[in-house]
Amino acid sequence: MTTRVIIVDDQAMVRAGFAALLAAQSDIDVVGDAPDGVQGVELSRRVHPDVVLMDVRMPEMDGLEAARQLLDPPIGVTHRPKVLMLTTFDVDDYVYEALRAGASGFLLKDAPPADLISAVRIVAAGEALLAPSVTRRLIADFARQRPAPRKSRASLRLNGLTPRETEVLELIARGLSNQEIADALVLAEQTVKTHIGRVLAKLELRDRAQAVIFAYESGLVAPGER
Repeated sequence: MTTRVIIVDDQAMVRAGFAALLAAQSDIDVVGDAPDGVQGVELSRRVHPDVVLMDVRMPEMDGLEAARQLLDPPIGVTHRPKVLMLTTFDVDDYVYEALRAGASGFLLKDAPPADLISAVRIVAAGEALLAPSVTRRLIADFARQRPAPRKSRASLRLNGLTPRETEVLELIARGLSNQEIADALVLAEQTVKTHIGRVLAKLELRDRAQAVIFAYESGLVAPGER
C-alpha cells in the first residue's frame, strides 16, 4: 500500500530535495508541498495525505499551530494525518508542544536520507518516531523547564490501568526501549508490546510520544526522578 505524503517547509530546496528522495521509493507517493502552515493545512485537507512532513518554524503560520489544526480539526473535518515535525534543532520547546498536540515525532533536517525514508514509513504504520535516546533528551528538557506536575484529571485516568500496565507506562516515560522494559520486568518483548498497546488504548493516546507526555503531566513520573 502506498503512503501519501505532503511536505510543508518554507525552503523551496528542502521541499524539492525531500520530494525527490521520497518519490523515488515505490511505497511512497508525494502528493504535494506547501511553503507555510496556512497553505499546508489547506493542502492537507484537500488531498488527504497519510503523513505530513511539517517544518517547525515558518512564516504566516508556524508548524506548531498547523499541526494543532490538522490533529484537532473543526467539526465536520474528519481527516487526521500523521504529522512528523522537521526541525534544525535537537529538542526545543516547539517540538515538545507539537508532541503534546499529537504529532507522531520529529526528525532533524540534517538526518541521513535513509532516516527520512524510514521515518515516513514508521509514522505511516502508526508508530511514534521517538527513539529512547530522544525520549531521554525530551525528559531532560521537560525537567529543566517545567515544575513537577500537580495531580489532575489526567492522574485519575491512571486508575484504569493494571499495576503491570502502570509499570510499563512508567518505564516508557523514563526512556526505556521495549527490550529494556522486557529485561527490567522479566517479560517477553512481545508481551511488552501488548501491554503498551493496551495502555495506549485505555488512555486514548496516539502513540509512545503522547504516552511520555501523559506520564509526566499526570504525575506518574516527576521530572528529575530516576
